[in-house]
Amino acid sequence: MLTRSINMKKLSVITINFNNREGLRKTINSVVNQSFSDFEYIIIDGGSTDGSVDVIKEYADKIDYWISEPDTGIYNAMNKGILKATGEYCNFMNSGDCFCHDSVLETISSYFHEDIINGKHWAGNQNHLLGHFSSSITMLDFVRSSISHQASFIRRALFENNLYDESLKIVSDWKFFIDVIIFKNCSFKNLDIVVAHFDDSGISNTNLDMNTLEREKVLRQFLPERIYIDYLRLSKADSPLLELTPYLNRTYGFQNFVYKLVSCLIRIYSFMRRLFPIENQTSP
Repeated sequence: MLTRSINMKKLSVITINFNNREGLRKTINSVVNQSFSDFEYIIIDGGSTDGSVDVIKEYADKIDYWISEPDTGIYNAMNKGILKATGEYCNFMNSGDCFCHDSVLETISSYFHEDIINGKHWAGNQNHLLGHFSSSITMLDFVRSSISHQASFIRRALFENNLYDESLKIVSDWKFFIDVIIFKNCSFKNLDIVVAHFDDSGISNTNLDMNTLEREKVLRQFLPERIYIDYLRLSKADSPLLELTPYLNRTYGFQNFVYKLVSCLIRIYSFMRRLFPIENQTSP
């Protein structure tokens, strides 16, 4: 149902919802109260029966497009939102999630020249920030974790002929990020800006077995078997030590010095043992 005439905007904020009336209200409030105004707001409801549609109607004058009809899952609903979006960028602030404060979009707007802009988020009752904490991002980062779609702003052109894989129930956004960032080499800007508060009661956090199975399926699609095995092995390595490896490999002189020092210490120890033998003591 179209409720307002849609003009071309810089950003499309998309919310999907199914039978989460109070979570939806919280999300809508965090969106419509933003100080930044150059965005359109789209809500895709999956045919809710809990009064969610009544909440949408309360805010109809602030929503550019909404519809309530059955869908086949989270990514089918998100794809519906993408197909209706006209903004240069898309952000998915789904039911129960919310922007951290009213000036988030205004703060982010100065970075709307990269393909993907990513910030930080809070999750549930956790008292520490979550997200990606390096300026760059690699395949190994995705094997170990992901980036938050609530805290991401994605150039809409990246979705052209490349919508979310609806055969996946949990990790299709993760697959999309790997595809466009790693294999298509789109630009990526990581920010130390807190964007969202994430409702961690959803399926991605409560069905870890499915999450693991889907991630394995995706990695096997992207990676040849021998490379896949290497990434699994490296993903279990301690990250700080792993990052030192290239440096140590370049410092042959330092390695040689350490090797000689250790060898010398071993010889001194052996000499001292021969000079001052330790007699075996037996109990009387």
